[in-house]
Parts: sequence; C-alpha cells; structure tokens
Amino acid sequence: MKFTVLTLFPELIEGAMNTSICGRAISKGVLELKTCDIRDYTENKNRRVDDYPYGGGAGMLMQAQPVYDAYAAMAAESLASGKKPRTVFLTPAGKVFDQAKAEELAKEDEIIFLCGHYEGIDERVIEEIVTDEISIGDYVLTGGELASLVVMDAVARMVPGVLGNETSAGTESFTDGLLEYPQYTRPDEWHGKKVPEVLLSGHHANIEKWRKEQSLQRTRERRPDLLEKFSDQ
Repeated sequence: MKFTVLTLFPELIEGAMNTSICGRAISKGVLELKTCDIRDYTENKNRRVDDYPYGGGAGMLMQAQPVYDAYAAMAAESLASGKKPRTVFLTPAGKVFDQAKAEELAKEDEIIFLCGHYEGIDERVIEEIVTDEISIGDYVLTGGELASLVVMDAVARMVPGVLGNETSAGTESFTDGLLEYPQYTRPDEWHGKKVPEVLLSGHHANIEKWRKEQSLQRTRERRPDLLEKFSDQ
C-alpha cells in the first residue's frame, strides 16, 4: 500500500507516520509513504499557494494551479498507465469516515491524500482530481493533515502484514457492527476487581458467547444507533 500526501506541512505527516506500528510497517516495506509539499509547485516567487476568494468572504483559498501540479507530479506514473489513483480530500463537507470505508480503501494499491488549509481549496481542482471527499467528524480542524493521519492509520491496520497479530483487525470495534467487548490481562485481581470467571475457564464456546453478549450490551448502552445497522445485517 502506497500513501502519498499532498500537504503544506510534510514534516507533520512524516513525524506521525514513521512511528509505532505504521513506522515499523514502512521500515518493512509493507507500507510506502511519500509526502509532497504543495508549495514546491507554486508559480508564485514567494511560494504563496493562496489567494482571495471570488465573491468576497473571510479568509483565503488554496489555488488550483499548485494543487493540480503537485497531484500531476505524484500521480504521473499511474496516469501514464491509464489509471486515475484514488484521491481523498479531507473536508468537513465529506462523507463521515467509518470502518467500512477503511476496509474499502485498504483494497487499493495507492491512495493520494489532499490536505486543505485556510478556507479551503478552489472547487475546480477538487472536481478535477478528487475521487473521495471524507470527513472524520462534524467539526473543523486547522488543516487536513490530522484528518489524513486518522484515515491512513485506520486503513493501514487493514493491510496484511501491518499488525503483528493478523486476527486483531477482525475482532475490533465496528468490524462486525458492534463495539468491542471489555478485555483483561494479568493479574486476575487488581484493586479488588476480578477478571470475569468465564475468561479463566478455558471454555472457548462460553467465552465467545460472553464476548458477544458484552458487545451487544456495550453497544446498547453507548451507541444504540449502531444496533439498528447491526440488526439490518
């Protein structure tokens, strides 16, 4: 899986992605990360990439030219082969990101992420290059970098070879439409609280039944909206 990030702050992306699980996956060659500083493609001698919006209004907009040229340079190989790469624009106006979307994107060989700033990006270049507009929630950030990191992390965990335990991704919250059951480790008693006896029994069928019941209960208490989707499956 190759991630390419079009950004004004490549160091922010690189610092986060080259640590922990994703960092190890990059070192092993399971993931590939490339960042592109959009400022490197501006035609403005002062490296400006923004200008005032037509029609007035507060703030500035990122211009189409530097964004498009950065994209064209990064996607050149794919475009030459006749394939338009999956290109994700992080925006509050996008469809809210979820586990199903992470699993869908994880099937791609390459994803380009476009990180906006200021009041946004000229709509014309979005129409030209973007295949997916994604939001990570109903709030506004100062830029798309943090949102892109969230999406990349979630997608990366679905890529074979990224997680040490390949069964982990299949048993976590949202994978089956429910929240994950509570989990425990040693010691079996801590601060007067004991691990549920069923988990110490070694009876796998009973353990599986208990975990399913706990997932349903936790979902019912914390995210009842998910139960409607689960019942439709």
